[in-house]
Amino acid sequence: MEEMKNTGSCHGKNALKYLLRILGVFFLTVALIVAFLYSAMLLVCRGPSESARDLFVLSVRETSAIGFLANLVLSDAEIEEIVSRPQGKVQETDTSLIDMNSGSHDDSSEPKADEWGYVDDDGDGIIIVPVAGEGYIGKMMIVLDPSRVIVGCAPELLGTSGCTVEEFALREDAVAAINGGGFMDLNGGGNGSIPDTCIVSRGQVYYGGSGVGPGFVGIDSNYILHVGFTSSEQIEEWDIQEGVGYGPVLVANGEPQDTSGALVSGLNPRTAIGQRSDGAILMLVIDGRQPSSIGATYTDEVDIMLKFGAVNACNLDGGSSSLMWYNGEYINNCASVIGIRDIPSSFVVLKEGRS
Repeated sequence: MEEMKNTGSCHGKNALKYLLRILGVFFLTVALIVAFLYSAMLLVCRGPSESARDLFVLSVRETSAIGFLANLVLSDAEIEEIVSRPQGKVQETDTSLIDMNSGSHDDSSEPKADEWGYVDDDGDGIIIVPVAGEGYIGKMMIVLDPSRVIVGCAPELLGTSGCTVEEFALREDAVAAINGGGFMDLNGGGNGSIPDTCIVSRGQVYYGGSGVGPGFVGIDSNYILHVGFTSSEQIEEWDIQEGVGYGPVLVANGEPQDTSGALVSGLNPRTAIGQRSDGAILMLVIDGRQPSSIGATYTDEVDIMLKFGAVNACNLDGGSSSLMWYNGEYINNCASVIGIRDIPSSFVVLKEGRS
């Protein structure tokens, strides 16, 4: 009996030693990974390339979840100098550049390419085009009839809870939607219920005291998209019916806007909205924070919007909020590690004949 007790005691000690070895290896591996990542950040931020340093800082600072990483290797003053570059001044929207009757109207049954080479194959008035560039992939949604695009908003929930992009689409019985304006998200703990700029939905202004921010985008009663806002008073002046804020403005009156160089933003998931000269609305979503798509800068968005013929365009909320929903499903990859986020607003595309 004594021998059996000794044997059991030995087995228990051996098991404990084995467990301690596993834990030791685990913690050593974690320590090595942390040391490697810190060394890599130190090399990027303290190395010879200022461009690499700026890109790193601007990428992590755009998300509250990992924004602290820049503070591990740089001082507050150094970070402030990088992120506080001035934006270019945006001029008032020239509505004469948009001609709703300039698009191709062919009565033949065979779908034909428009001026920019895109074809509405299924005739639903929406064209989905894959986009790709150095380090990113995404999708552009072209909505041929701008009267179908409205701001999805749940007024009764503002200040209490947000909705997902899909929920906004379902509320409107819509066929497509993307995320919209920004929201208060202190330390990543926001629930998507409080917009950080005003929202306009069906001509009604919500959170008007929050202003228009660095890049408000609004659609007037003639379905022309405006981006040159400097005050909330212009919402009434320009008869804005649908609008949200985030920024910066990417294209104004056919001209790329000065975003103070390619590194004004980091590589992150992106969402943007624009309008072509024929009135068609452009909705762009770019994946990010994934092996297949690191993300894009504001400059990348400018280039894409110009390629698709945008006369005016504005960046919307990005990061883990960037999503595109179409015909009952999300057609891009969500960057959020905690699942699809609730937000206060979206741009939704109504079914044909609903506008």
